[in-house]
Amino acid sequence: MESRTLSDDLTRRSASELVKMIRERVHSPVEIVEAHLRRIDEANPSINAIVTVAEDAIDRARAAERDLMDGKDAGPLHGVPLTIKDTIDTEGLRTTSGSRLRANHIPDRDATVVARLKAAGAIIIGKTNVAEMAAYYESDNPIFGRTNNPHDITRTAGGSSGGEAAAISACLSPAGIGSDLAGSIRLPAHFCGITGLKPTIGRVPFDGHTPAAISSLSLGVSLGPLARTVADLALLFKVIADPAAGDVNRSLDLRNVNLHGLRAAWYTNDGVTPVERETAQAVEDAAGALRDSGLDVRQDTPPGALQGLGLWLELFARTASNQLREFYRGREQEAGPQVSVMLVRAREEEDLSMAEKVSAAERLAKAVVERERLREQLRRWMKTTPLFIAPVGATSAFAHGTQRVEVDGESISVFRAFSYSQTFNVFGLPSVTVPAGNSREGLPIGIQIVGRPFEERAVLNAAEIIEQALGGWQRPAKFCEDDS
Repeated sequence: MESRTLSDDLTRRSASELVKMIRERVHSPVEIVEAHLRRIDEANPSINAIVTVAEDAIDRARAAERDLMDGKDAGPLHGVPLTIKDTIDTEGLRTTSGSRLRANHIPDRDATVVARLKAAGAIIIGKTNVAEMAAYYESDNPIFGRTNNPHDITRTAGGSSGGEAAAISACLSPAGIGSDLAGSIRLPAHFCGITGLKPTIGRVPFDGHTPAAISSLSLGVSLGPLARTVADLALLFKVIADPAAGDVNRSLDLRNVNLHGLRAAWYTNDGVTPVERETAQAVEDAAGALRDSGLDVRQDTPPGALQGLGLWLELFARTASNQLREFYRGREQEAGPQVSVMLVRAREEEDLSMAEKVSAAERLAKAVVERERLREQLRRWMKTTPLFIAPVGATSAFAHGTQRVEVDGESISVFRAFSYSQTFNVFGLPSVTVPAGNSREGLPIGIQIVGRPFEERAVLNAAEIIEQALGGWQRPAKFCEDDS
């Protein structure tokens, strides 16, 4: 019983707390890794968040413990267990992207983000479930099946980083790394009641991810951290990110940013998608928390919000479909149901006449130009309003297999429901999701704080203010119980 109580206590700790415990020799890396592996054994069967466990995790923990005993320099994540989305390469550890075509794929090298985490002392304990080829908003695929939301297992944890968010929310992992082209970090964080950071486009190296960031996709896709606390997002981001362009000090210090007197805005209507009343209230509560902390906060909608969804579709949808078509060419029968639908659409694109293909290329070129025009408008607006708060999407976590949701009496597609997230992939801005309320059913509601390019420090500090004011991560009722 004492061992179980210790295990529960360690798995509820944040990554920052675990770093401190290890450095002060309160608990060893072996104790901490073993505790998380026990939690995975106990809880993962209910939620199916972790799909591959690293067999060498205990050996790495023992090596980390020996290094401490020998007085070797400890990195900022020394001995801390982390998980990685199953689209990101991990040397010697199966990485499938949820596709049958990669069911037994074992990379021979780490993605740069994983290499940086390991160099900082982190111990990778497992890979987390995804939507097949990271292609939709539910983490379900033909290899591993679906991931359940720890707050209600009849509902989705979101996608495509849903396994990562569910694992962290349910205390199987303190933190980890996901990817985001249409909200795939922020939406699962919102659904599962944790925090997630989509960095500025290009701030974090994207190599070692499948699907790759080809063509126009490179304008909108990011790797970033998920965790239970904003402080842990900052801790991981500092390890994985490149310094901001023009930063002569090459510093990634994320603390001590003075936001007092800074102007911030909030909005709950992008002109495209209605939101549930509780979602709008969460945004207003978050705005109130910043106002109470000394920021100048007002209601205002940023330029480009109305055009975000349309631009996302023009910039990314066709490229992503064509990429899937090439990946599955000749083996289309091995695709799962969601990807199969996308492949049908891609084949229709392939059958277009030459004139139609030229027209599609012209629309893409126009979308790129329009993106730049609106992005410049948005940057000018953000010179005086460097932060703003928006919904992550229209709803809290929906039931598995949902294709449409009803919001304010209107039936809308699941994809359209998250236009608020897609917009900031289009414009490449850093955005943090942080818990800010609950739905009528008691499910978490996250909001997103968006900032200027390469100003992750300000965004994270604003998120931390909201986290402290509104309570942050709450333990799912069935997981991470308080046994005290």
